[in-house]
Formats: sequence, structure tokens, C-alpha cells
Amino acid sequence: MSNYLEDLFGLTGQTAVVIGGAGVLGGALCAGLAQAGAHVIVADLTDAGCQARVGALKKLGGSASYCLVNVTSRESIEDLRSACLKERGRVHILVNSAGVNAGSAFLDATDADWDRILTINLRAVFQACQVFGRHMVEAGGGSIVNIGSVNSHLPLSRVFAYAASKAGVLNLTRNIAHDFGQKGVRANVICPGFFPAEQNRKLLDQKRIDNIMGHTPMQRFGEPEELIGALLFLVSPKAGSFVTGAAINVDGGFTAAWF
Repeated sequence: MSNYLEDLFGLTGQTAVVIGGAGVLGGALCAGLAQAGAHVIVADLTDAGCQARVGALKKLGGSASYCLVNVTSRESIEDLRSACLKERGRVHILVNSAGVNAGSAFLDATDADWDRILTINLRAVFQACQVFGRHMVEAGGGSIVNIGSVNSHLPLSRVFAYAASKAGVLNLTRNIAHDFGQKGVRANVICPGFFPAEQNRKLLDQKRIDNIMGHTPMQRFGEPEELIGALLFLVSPKAGSFVTGAAINVDGGFTAAWF
């Protein structure tokens, strides 16, 4: 059985770039990829965050390195691709997991927050998919996984820019899947439900928590490690070979029913 699963889901010999890999969710995705046999390149903004993540991956027995990237800059994303190719020669997997959020009443939302969130959550995904996608097409194949949200399907109050950005990620990914369909490159989305982390915990007062639980059949928040199975399925050259343009919801049933 172990040989069968290794053949179906193993990533030995593959190189995976995880943008936002120093974050909580990105870190769990890095761990899953590394333990499945991929060499993981952690791409994030700071040396300290990247070094800590690489150290954690190596403690798990994984192969990992890091490159710095500022996702607000196309030039920085292009430099990231160049550094990855210089180090590894080939990138097989790209995961876009960097993201930011901010909450306010609609009439209090600012242009600055809107621009910052759309730049990091959507424009950077477009640019990274274009920059790395060009390499994958030229190399004859690859897999892109973008991190969406339940907001990719449903708007939620007080996070207008975030919801718009994640809806855009889903639409963009499906367009990429269509464009790359005959070029050997697959593009899919994972849509997490509520996984409280540093960037969004401050948005969760008790009333909001009660509302979320009231619409989550499993009646709990998600744990970062619960995203790994969906990721390994989507990036696997065998298990996910005929899957592109898909959105997998990992949300405890939040999008399954409104009650």
C-alpha cells in the first residue's frame, strides 16, 4: 500500500516554490510538499521568516531552501524565478499563498486598504502565474495552486477588498487553466474556510465567531494541516493529472449550506 500511495502522490524529484511559505497556512503547505518528497523553495519577504521555515522543514527530514520575494513588485517575482532556476534548473509546482486582509464597514473602507489587498492578493497571483507559468509552458508541464477562500464563492461583511480579491483569484485561475489546457500546465484553487491566523484573528470578535459557527456544519475552525491533502492531490502528476480549473473547498461545510 505504501508503494502505491508513493507512486500516486509522491513528489520525489520535483521542485515546489511556495510564495508566502513563511506564513501559517503557507508553512503547512510547505511541510506537506517536503514530506511528499519535493524540494521546497520558501519564498517570502524576510530572511528571518524564511530561515525559520526552512529549519522547520529540515527537522521534518525535508529538502528545502529559500529565496526572498516582494510580491508587490513584478521585478522581484522575476528575480525569484531566476534564482529558483539557477538553483534547481526547473520548477514543477507553484503555490501562491501570500495574502493580507483588513476589516471595516463598507463606508469606512479606504483606497489604501483596497489597493494594498488587491495588489498582494490578486495582482501578485496574476504576475507569479504569468512569470512561472511561462517557464512551465516552455519546460513542458507544471502545476499551479492558488489559495482562494470561501470568499471566492460568497461575500462576507466587513472584508470587501479581501472578498473581491479572492473572487478574482478563482476567476483568474480558471482562465489560466483554460489558456494552459493544452500546454501541460494545470491550475487549480484551494478555498479554505476559517483558519484563524495572526492576520485575521483580530477580525474575529465573539459575534463574528458565533455567526461563522452557525454556518459551519462541522462547528469548528480548520487546522492548517487539513489543507495538505487537497494540495497533494492537486499537484500530483498522477492523482491530479486530469484536474484543472477546479476549486476544492476545505471549509468544514461552510459553502455547502446556508442555514
